[in-house]
Amino acid sequence: MLRSILAVIAGLATLIITGLGGDVALRGLAPQWFAESGRVENVPALLLMVCYTLIFSVLSGYVAALVAKRQEIKHAFILGFIQLALNIVATIKFWSTAPAWFHLAIIVLLVPATVFGGQLRLMQKAKADPRSFSFLVCL
Repeated sequence: MLRSILAVIAGLATLIITGLGGDVALRGLAPQWFAESGRVENVPALLLMVCYTLIFSVLSGYVAALVAKRQEIKHAFILGFIQLALNIVATIKFWSTAPAWFHLAIIVLLVPATVFGGQLRLMQKAKADPRSFSFLVCL
């Protein structure tokens, strides 16, 4: 039980640290993309933000599965739904900072990306263990 909790916390910490780092880096590298209010209208910037958010979600699912060491997909799924809940709250709070499609794209893709990270860890684990005969696990 403790390992499961730590796995989800590690995955969540991974997403928060990488996500905030990505946002800070983007603001530092391309401040012209952000209005004084913080709103972003630049489509390439928004697509970049969606991409790195999903990459960081995959990484967080991978970390949760790595720490869990068992039931990798289950842990990634739990993490994905926690991230989804937190993202919905953030979307409501920051709705005015980006177009609706941006917020909706992240909400729709967040859980699948996180579970995919868990699946990557499971496939890596199966490849490393020659006794393992199944590399895909479905719920």
